[in-house]
Amino acid sequence: MASSVRFDPCFLVASILLYYVIGLLATAHNVPQAQLTPYKGQHLMKVSIGTPPVDIYGLTDTGSSLVWTRCPCDVCYNKIHPKFNPKKSCTYSEISCQSEQCHLLLDEAACSPQNICNFNTGYASGLSKGVLAKEKVTITSTSGQAVSFDIAFGCAHNDSFYFDAMGIFGLGPGPSSFVSQVGCKRFSYCLLPYGTDPSITSKISFGNGSEVVGDGVVSTPLIVTKDLPSYYYVTLEGISVGDTYVPFNSSGKVSKGNTFIDSGTPQFGLPLDFYDRLVVEVKKQISIDPIKDDSLLGTRLCYRTEITNENGPILTIHFEGADVKLKPMQTFNRPLKEYEYYCFGITSTANSDLASWDGLGIYGNYFQANLLIGYDLETMMVSFKPTDCTKQ
Repeated sequence: MASSVRFDPCFLVASILLYYVIGLLATAHNVPQAQLTPYKGQHLMKVSIGTPPVDIYGLTDTGSSLVWTRCPCDVCYNKIHPKFNPKKSCTYSEISCQSEQCHLLLDEAACSPQNICNFNTGYASGLSKGVLAKEKVTITSTSGQAVSFDIAFGCAHNDSFYFDAMGIFGLGPGPSSFVSQVGCKRFSYCLLPYGTDPSITSKISFGNGSEVVGDGVVSTPLIVTKDLPSYYYVTLEGISVGDTYVPFNSSGKVSKGNTFIDSGTPQFGLPLDFYDRLVVEVKKQISIDPIKDDSLLGTRLCYRTEITNENGPILTIHFEGADVKLKPMQTFNRPLKEYEYYCFGITSTANSDLASWDGLGIYGNYFQANLLIGYDLETMMVSFKPTDCTKQ
């Protein structure tokens, strides 16, 4: 009797992916790259997960280090996007409490009665709980080929994260982040301005070939601390409104690493004293009267007329060794589409959902728009290049 051979679809898919990865690595000009889609003030990174691969859209977040996606859940805020079903993937495997990946989560990990590593992580916008697992993540390259990585990720079964994304791609410097797990020492992205048509996309690139180079590039040192290893800190010395310089501290002295770069937070948050002094100067240089006593806006600086290059000042963000110039379209936005309000994108960290960071600056994604931003974790520098991100 002839022996029977069972067809294994997982083996076939894995073999095809391996073939593509080998071909990709053999040609250095191919750069792993994922699509970024603007969505309600955030930027969603498109990847495929599992075998067979399923597309998911996760929030692009340099301000955290865990990668997680929504799985079939007991309690979930999100009702729009489909969820990743691990039972339909033949490369999904849960991680035990004794594994190195579980230990990398530090205080976010816990052990279930079944010896499975659980995660419980919080953000300003909600909580996420679930199981830590290992899975295959696939993105494309600049040549259109597929490249896959095996990573540890959170399969969320319970969350109160009030955003419509399917999860979060933590890109911080912590050991559980996407960039750390794939061994990536460089990555760069180009974020689209707030309000861009969602049909327009931009890119995030990883590894060699993602460097930010050429005319107009400015760079500032990155600082990663042992106490808070999930954040990319830089030193913000001050901000110029037109030709008027406003220092970070009234004394003129600044601490190294007083600001962190967070692509997952829309606002540019500043300590109250710095914010107040900056707003006084912005008001001086805009001849239009701001909106007053509007309960919808609170204390935000807003106008009923659009702020443009003609009636608004250029802001120059003075990082250590790097001056980043921003036009009014990058510093003022229209937060409520149904109202003709145009609001300053910088806020105070005091008395807001950023209050736990008061004393620090948070360089959010509104002010990162139309800049090609590159992180080099070997030289510990972050670079900025003015770029039309709609053409990336």
